Parts: sequence; C-alpha cells; structure tokens
Amino acid sequence: MLGALGLNPDDEAVYNLLVRRGSAGPAELADALRMPVAAVGAALSHLTASGLVKCGPDEAYSVAPPAVALGALISEQRSALRSAELALVTLAEEYRGAVAGRAIDELIEVVTGVDAVRHRFAQVQHAARTEVRSFVTTPFLAVPPGTNAVEEVAVGHGVRFRVVVDRPTLAEPGVVAETLESLRNGVQVRVVDSLPIKLILADADLALVPLTATPGGEPGAVLLHRTGLLAAMDALFETVWRTARPLDLTAEGLTERPDGDGAAGPTELDRRILALLLAGLTDQVVAAQLDLSLRTLQRRLRHLMDLAGVETRMQLGWHAARHGWT
Repeated sequence: MLGALGLNPDDEAVYNLLVRRGSAGPAELADALRMPVAAVGAALSHLTASGLVKCGPDEAYSVAPPAVALGALISEQRSALRSAELALVTLAEEYRGAVAGRAIDELIEVVTGVDAVRHRFAQVQHAARTEVRSFVTTPFLAVPPGTNAVEEVAVGHGVRFRVVVDRPTLAEPGVVAETLESLRNGVQVRVVDSLPIKLILADADLALVPLTATPGGEPGAVLLHRTGLLAAMDALFETVWRTARPLDLTAEGLTERPDGDGAAGPTELDRRILALLLAGLTDQVVAAQLDLSLRTLQRRLRHLMDLAGVETRMQLGWHAARHGWT
C-alpha cells in the first residue's frame, strides 16, 4: 500500500505494527512480526530517515502522526511528479522538432514478434496525453481480451478512450466482459458490422497498425509517427466513429443506441448524476448514492461536458436545464 512512497514490505510491516501499538522496541517488533532483529532494525532506520518514526528513551520507537508524516511524503511525490510532467512536455516538444526533420524510414517502424507488438501497444497508450482511439477486431494475436492493463491506468490519469469494435468480435470469448468493464470505467465504445484493420492511435502523434500474419509466421505491426499515413489513419477512425452505433451499459448488459453520429444525449445514469448534483450533493455523496467510484462519476461528468460542448460544471447545469437532461 505504501510502496509508492518508497517503503519496502518490511518497512511497511514494521510501520503498520507501530501505528497499532503506539510504541515498541526492535526486539518486541521482531518477535511480533517473526522477522530477524537486523531486518527490523534496518526498517526502523529507513522509517526514521523518512520522518515516519522516532526513537525515544530505551530504544522505544513511536510513529509521528501519520496525517502529517505521510502527508509530507505524498506532497514530495506530487512535487516530483509535477516536475517529471514538465520535463515530459519539454522532451515531447524537442522530440517533435527532431521528428520533423527525419527521413521517411525513421518515421515508419516495422515491429515483429508477439512480445514486441505487445510492448509497442502498451507504449502507444502510455504516450497519449489526451486521447486514445482504437479499432478492435479479430484475430487476437498479441493482446487478447482481458490483458490490456494499461487502459484502466491511462483512464485514471484522465486520458479519454474511444473504441470501435465490430460485431463478430463481440462474439469472441471474453470480449463482452472486457467491453462491460471498459464502459464502467468511462470508455466510449461503438459497434459496426465490420472493420478494415486493427488500429490504435495516441493523440495525433502515434499509430500502431497490426499487420496480417501469414500462416505459421510471426505477427507484426507498423508504428507510424507524424506522417501522411498517420493523418490517413486519423481520418479513417473519425469517419468510422461517426457512423458507428454507441454501446451503452444497462442492467441487462450491453445495448446499442441507434444514433451513432455523436449527438446522443445522456443515459439514465447520467440523468440521475445530474439530478443529484443539481440538488447540491457533493461528488463523493453522489458516487456513494449511485454505487459508483469517484473516478467513474467524474469521467461521466467529463463525457457530459463534451456532449454539451461546455467547459465548466456551471455551464453544464445551464445546458442540462435548457435541454431537458434532468
């Protein structure tokens, strides 16, 4: 639980026990945790250096108030992440400038082998800052249903996902379950009769296009940087997206809406969210009332703001009232 703050399992075990006991010596901790005294001593030294515990008389250790001590560590981590994000922006701009002068063979990379394709698939999603778009169709060679762990992480960081899946793929084992989970996480999913290719796009910067594998041959893919081919993939996705039918999450499972042009209004769940928020309830209370996670609630609100074409919640409230969304 505290690994993100630089604590290893031994540190965390010792710290948790000290929180429960208030204070204890190394021997007492070692006996309770069934750990070597040397390992407990090393953990106490690390925790002391981190400001989480302090040593008192008779070598009795006690914890500093967790809200203060852990809060300070979390603030440091946030500050370091902000610095890393600023560095990322600078490096991304420098990279774009460098790419602009590359030869064509440097802008198109051929990837072969299951592991290499899977690795590039994850990298493309990690590279997205605002949006990931993808076509999902069979066969599944490198990333079968249920194995894309990056999607949930990226969605949690505020990256928007738009996915088009074809109907034959929905009949494949595990696809419906994965689609339901994606919808719960706020991913927008639409369905078409068939798709011409597999595709995943990160913003307007990268695209991965899997290649058709020959019988007995290794799967491959083409990674596109900013080129005319990437612009063509961008246009292809948007054309298919406009004609695809949205998939909604209902109590019975999946259902299609006939209006696939993006002009669809809010779902029944969206209307309930809006009604509770307009009644003055906080995000946390609304999420609890509707049995949603806070992240899912906020992603639904972001989706509603996109539908309404507004930037603030106040504007969303006005739009909802004027257009009968509540």
